[in-house]
Amino acid sequence: MISIPMPPKTTSDPKPSLARAFDAPDVKRRYNSRMFGTIAPRYDLITRLLSFGGDQRWKTRAIEMAQIGPGQRVLDLACGTGDLAIAAAAKGATVVGLDLTMPMIDLARRRPAPASGRAPAWLVGDMHALPMPSESFDVVTTGYGLRNVPDLRVALAEIHRVLRPGGVVCSLDFNKPEAAWLRAVYLTYLDAVGGTLGWVLHRDPDTYRYIPASIRRYPGARGVVELLGRTGFRDARYVPLLGGLMAIHLARR
Repeated sequence: MISIPMPPKTTSDPKPSLARAFDAPDVKRRYNSRMFGTIAPRYDLITRLLSFGGDQRWKTRAIEMAQIGPGQRVLDLACGTGDLAIAAAAKGATVVGLDLTMPMIDLARRRPAPASGRAPAWLVGDMHALPMPSESFDVVTTGYGLRNVPDLRVALAEIHRVLRPGGVVCSLDFNKPEAAWLRAVYLTYLDAVGGTLGWVLHRDPDTYRYIPASIRRYPGARGVVELLGRTGFRDARYVPLLGGLMAIHLARR
């Protein structure tokens, strides 16, 4: 049985500017909490648009790659509105979905339970300090989570801690293309589209410019594989999607 504590208290501190959002882990955490709380009602729409409509197909593939089945315990991190968590629960797993922001969790709780299996348990929490016992999950999934954590090494160490020996981590996220020309085109596109959507939906062009800004500071698919290996995972690999603009990572404790 996993004990789920009460969610942490929210802070009234103002959100830092995008230019300062990556200055330090605590600053990025505060920025993310505010930003994702703001965009929660439109999160699914934006995810579909910026993934060129492939988001649901890729999430289905990630669940299949993780080989989730009945009786397993699954932790879905940065769960957002619950797509991966609900898909895992539909496979017969016992699922906990965790996100940094209460508005995302509120939306996830309103979604109908899967036709088969139990509804996930939902929790507000921080990927840097997971409120779960060590070696308590068979699978950890995350969609667009690793790129957003303030300190990727700390988050990977926490994932490693809560996985049972032989357990699997599966992550879907944007990639940072290795070819300089493709990276420049990709990030320019995301800057332009993100700025437009941010202005139209929130009167703040920086709202979705956070995505290309975070990609610029992300180690990319190969870099994440290396970090997984250094954290103690084995068989770390990634599958490129959308011509390498996205990627699914898979590794085993």
